[in-house]
Amino acid sequence: MTEYRWALPSVLLGDGEEGRPVKRSTRDWIVDTIMFLLACGLAFVTAPELSKDPEPLLVTEQVIGALSCAAVWTRRRWPVTLALVTTTLSGFLTLVGGAAVVGLFTVAVHRPFKISGPIAAFSLLTLVPYVMLGRDDSLPPMAQFAVSTAIVLTVFAWGVVVRARRQLVWSLRQRADLAAEEAKRLERERIAREMHDVLAHRISMLSLHAGALEFRPDAPPEEIARAAGAIRGSAHQALQDLREVIGVLRAAGSASSDEQVPDRPQPTLADLSALAEECRGAGMKVTLSELPEGVPEGLGRNAYRIVQEALTNARKHAGGAPATVTVSGKQGEGLTVEVRNPVGVRHRIPGAGAGLIGLTERAELAGGRLEHGPTPGGDFMVRAWLPWRAKEAA
Repeated sequence: MTEYRWALPSVLLGDGEEGRPVKRSTRDWIVDTIMFLLACGLAFVTAPELSKDPEPLLVTEQVIGALSCAAVWTRRRWPVTLALVTTTLSGFLTLVGGAAVVGLFTVAVHRPFKISGPIAAFSLLTLVPYVMLGRDDSLPPMAQFAVSTAIVLTVFAWGVVVRARRQLVWSLRQRADLAAEEAKRLERERIAREMHDVLAHRISMLSLHAGALEFRPDAPPEEIARAAGAIRGSAHQALQDLREVIGVLRAAGSASSDEQVPDRPQPTLADLSALAEECRGAGMKVTLSELPEGVPEGLGRNAYRIVQEALTNARKHAGGAPATVTVSGKQGEGLTVEVRNPVGVRHRIPGAGAGLIGLTERAELAGGRLEHGPTPGGDFMVRAWLPWRAKEAA
């Protein structure tokens, strides 16, 4: 669109803000030149009708008419002043009529109706003394008044239409800007949610291993070494995940509008087995049901994140108690994800409650629902239902 900026008025290019003089665009220079020539042309057309006027009046007409045409170049900076002065003079001087028409059009384009409307009405009133003075005898007075009124109303309506069209362009541009800002906000929220899901999982693993070392200081050296190795591995993986997320943020901030930032690899439902195995390696007993086949990637990613956060909460608040993960469903009926673990609180890390709120938001954004809480059997349950439409494919 840059190559077409010359064809846009300055008011649509961001110039002419309050307190700043208008910087004319190429199109503005062209339009202003046409308006100046139009004012001069109307003055020349009506000039022969003044041949019978006394010489002092004729000189006055010529001088003020020339000054009025020159004043057309100020129409963008002082449109109301130009319109009022030229309209007033046009009631008595013929050669000012062209500049008055340009002034009225400019006010209609650049000012709201509460300002341009009264000026248009004032223009109609000035036609009365002009017709009564009989400066133009080419037409009967009533016909002359009717033609002049039609010209004033046509010019004013044209200016109003131009203003309305520009306001529509501004409105569409603002909507586009708001849509872009909303897209950026949603992307930041997505990255923040991703960061929470990934890092909370890794840090809870660190907490679990560190808690085991704290509560079993007399453990055999090989178990201590294994726990320390798991802590080191989880910390390394957490840093790696953090680098990936920050890399996406930096790429999103530095990429141009024509570049597309690649997303980091996202987990799917098939990665649940690896997640369960990782938890087992940290000493947490996880039972995973058989996974349904043909689950779409987006749906599987949401299910994976729900299970990941639920297992993270189990490690946080239930001391790594055994957990059972059940995933079931089919196309047309939806996908149900359920995670159960015995209720118990041994140690907590910051962020209690934030994960369940994020899971509820994730499920609702996907068009599903999520419920959580203790069961009569003494377990804590997180159950989510996500829509799996029949038309979706893996």
